Formats: sequence, C-alpha cells, structure tokens
Amino acid sequence: MSDLKKYIAKRKQSDAEFAEDFDQGYQALKFGTMLKSARKESGITQEALAEILHTQKSAISRIENHADDVKLSTLERFASVLGKRVEIRLV
Repeated sequence: MSDLKKYIAKRKQSDAEFAEDFDQGYQALKFGTMLKSARKESGITQEALAEILHTQKSAISRIENHADDVKLSTLERFASVLGKRVEIRLV
C-alpha cells in the first residue's frame, strides 16, 4: 500500500467528515473520467461534442472534470452523441 493510500485510510478512520467528502469527490472524479474516456474512445473532441450539444467547450470540460453536479438530461445527451446510454443503479 502506498504512503498516500495509508494516509487516506488513516485520515478516513479518524475524521468522518473527511471520509464522506473524500468518497463523494472520488465518485465524481471517477464518473468524469469515465465520460472523458468514452468521448476519447469515440474519437470526438471536446470542441466537436460541444458543437453537437449546442454548448461551449468549457461546459464539456467542466462536466468531465467536475461531474458532481450535472443534470441527468445533459448526461443522457452527452452519452447519446457517443453512441452510449446512461444507466443508473441503486446499490
């Protein structure tokens, strides 16, 4: 286990607020990374995707880098352009 992982594990045990914030932030980062990967695999640039979605490149960048506050309808349109669909599960 890396020093960073050890630090995070120790900090999460001793600080409930840190643990909650860390987990939420990590999930948003992970989701944004999935969107970015799907876009790149489709061979579409942020500029091209923005044009198709009638928005700006900065909006696409914000979705990919800060995916914690994105409307479901926006995600569905984003996915549709890439030939994908959004699937939501409660686990």
